[in-house]
Amino acid sequence: MTKQELRNSFLKKRLSLNEAEYQLLNRKLCDRFFSSVDLSFIKVIHCFLPITIKKEPDTWLIIDRMQREFTHIRIAVPKVNLVTNQLEHFLFEGMRNLTTSRWGVPEPTGRIELPVDKIDLVLVPLLAFDIAGHRIGYGKGYYDRFLAKCLPQTKRIGLSFFDPVTSIAATPNDIRLTGCVTPDKFFGFTA
Repeated sequence: MTKQELRNSFLKKRLSLNEAEYQLLNRKLCDRFFSSVDLSFIKVIHCFLPITIKKEPDTWLIIDRMQREFTHIRIAVPKVNLVTNQLEHFLFEGMRNLTTSRWGVPEPTGRIELPVDKIDLVLVPLLAFDIAGHRIGYGKGYYDRFLAKCLPQTKRIGLSFFDPVTSIAATPNDIRLTGCVTPDKFFGFTA
């Protein structure tokens, strides 16, 4: 399958989940994340905010639990800069400091920007991933450009409701994941 065919197929698969399935997968994904990812040395985590109309994994569950159980970790959330076509990263300061972009994406309105070199772990949105750690997003390249700027030791963890496909045709600009969490398993990838 081409990237666009995989993109369409996995978006359709996600959108076909009924509300009970979606909620169950989100709870299992959150539990698997906390049981599989070592957060003991993480100081700053970058977390995408879910586009609910596209039934993205509900990262609010992870954010809520992190704020309660891992109070030493600061949470960065992204905002698209339409002038530079890059992601900017702001300290999450609560729901009251969010607005919705024209694409239906929650974005921060705060002023505390966090530099990329301070981010220890990135939760990466995706539609599909393969057994080697390549991913497919929506095709705009925001996360690949962002991940290319991260330090080599920054963990890049995808969140997916579905198991990996065998292979995704990668380009030189595609940045591989270091791991991916599904509701039933953690997949680790080596360089």
